[in-house]
Amino acid sequence: MTNLPSEVDVHFVKSLLDQQEPFLLLDCRETDEYELVRIEGSTLLPMSELAVRVGELREHIDRRIVVYCHHGGRSHQVTQWLRQQGFSHTQNMAGGIDCWSTEIDPGLPRY
Repeated sequence: MTNLPSEVDVHFVKSLLDQQEPFLLLDCRETDEYELVRIEGSTLLPMSELAVRVGELREHIDRRIVVYCHHGGRSHQVTQWLRQQGFSHTQNMAGGIDCWSTEIDPGLPRY
């Protein structure tokens, strides 16, 4: 898993989930957003808490981590920051959960 692209699309993430690939799906939105809508199986770690809670991710340092937010802006920042901290297998899910709800699961609420 060396030199992974820093960004993947929602269809790639869906295929990882369908194939039950071992990876961490990290939601970096805030708690109220997560409670409104989320991708099943994701783990919430808000961007606003990342710097103080990054230790919680240490067990995943050698695994693929796919980060998502609402549209992809925050998750892009989180991906870059985590890569700088040594989490070299971290990838941003382009388009965020909004893209997921339009292209993968239209039953999810949008906001």
